[in-house]
Amino acid sequence: MRSPAVAGQFYPRDPDDLKLQLDELFKGVASEELPALGAVVPHAGYVYSGAVAAEVYARLPKRETYVILGPNHHGLGAPVALSGDSWRTPLGVVETDLEMADALAGTIIDQEESAHLQEHSIEIQLPFLQYRFAGFKILAIAMGLQDEETAVEVGEALGKAARDLKRNCTFIASSDFTHYEPQELAKKVDANLIEAILRMDVPELYSRVYRYQATACGYGPIAAVITATRALGATSGKLLRYATSGDVTGDYNQVVGYGVIAFT
Repeated sequence: MRSPAVAGQFYPRDPDDLKLQLDELFKGVASEELPALGAVVPHAGYVYSGAVAAEVYARLPKRETYVILGPNHHGLGAPVALSGDSWRTPLGVVETDLEMADALAGTIIDQEESAHLQEHSIEIQLPFLQYRFAGFKILAIAMGLQDEETAVEVGEALGKAARDLKRNCTFIASSDFTHYEPQELAKKVDANLIEAILRMDVPELYSRVYRYQATACGYGPIAAVITATRALGATSGKLLRYATSGDVTGDYNQVVGYGVIAFT
């Protein structure tokens, strides 16, 4: 059982307090369902990025499995690590799709737990899913390696597993965008990355990451999700909302960018 690592820090530890915060985050958010095969979602503390994240979670369809890929901020464990454990949050336990995990045996994706023990990027997403849905499973993958070749290989393996199993799933890339830059610079860099993401152009995304020395932390998961969802028939991305931490704090000198994108 993977226990919460950041409950009480990034989001409330108490279940009632967590539900109240989620109620507020989803209040007034458009809820027209999108047939999203994939999504990009931020992973900061709920007070900063939760309202942005709710914009996509309110519109996701119910799926058998949500495959969540996040960056490995701590550098622990295998370069690309899949968790086989069930995951506990203050809202309950979510089971892992072990059949899909088994289908990835022998690929670049290793089953290994230590990469997940302290990592927040995937954990942050689970209460949103639990708030909306019941009876789903997850597949959690932490990417310590995020180069283009690795990301494409991960995405191809996931797409093949989903097709082979005929799995009804949505792929979620957990990523913030620019970190700790002035508002106008962050918005400029992020707009350039997002334009390539909306076109689902992985080589151009990497070109722009390098060109702008972008500090988006999950470009590898984003590229992997683009690759996997393309394999399942997605053709374009839709930006649902973009904001920065400065929009919450009022400090625009050093902001973090948050964007939510759905792939259909």
